[in-house]
Amino acid sequence: MNLKKKLWRLLSVLSILLLVILPISGCDYSFSAESNTETGTYTTLSETTDYTSDSATEQNKTSNIESGNTSTTEKKQIDETDGYLDKDGSYTSKEDIMNYLIEYGQLPNNFITKKEAKKLGWSGGSLEPYAPGKCIGGDYFGNYEKVLPVVSDRTYHECDIDTLNAKSRGAKRIIYSDDGQIYYTDNHYKSFTLLYGDDVQ
Repeated sequence: MNLKKKLWRLLSVLSILLLVILPISGCDYSFSAESNTETGTYTTLSETTDYTSDSATEQNKTSNIESGNTSTTEKKQIDETDGYLDKDGSYTSKEDIMNYLIEYGQLPNNFITKKEAKKLGWSGGSLEPYAPGKCIGGDYFGNYEKVLPVVSDRTYHECDIDTLNAKSRGAKRIIYSDDGQIYYTDNHYKSFTLLYGDDVQ
């Protein structure tokens, strides 16, 4: 009988211990779970922050790349068009004629000599009524006043400037030599400016 009582007491004590231990263990588990949840939330915030930072970085990279592409595209367009003249194009400005002479060693096709113009009925003044889209150029320039350098075996020729579709020939001319010198006058041969070449003025 005493043995039975002892066993019952032991079982009662174990039951009480279990009842006490389990709730405590449950609290610890809950705390641990909350701790994990908090840690998880922090990690998520950290990941979100990193993602936002990465997104901003990617946006900046994209912006920089787009800006770079635009600059590259613009630079490419400038490189391809700056100073480029179609050999079959029509030109009459000082810069275009100078570049054309340097590039091709001759005047553009829209220039005809005075002799050719006279065959079309021209006798002076604007060429437009007789040869639309054409300009006077290619004739021999004598340099009789010796305003330009006199060099042995050098020959000068001239062409009108800014006269395409114009009502008069004006006073602007380019004088170019067979050895690569290019001069410009805007006062009908009174004075000249060296545009291209190695002549010493």
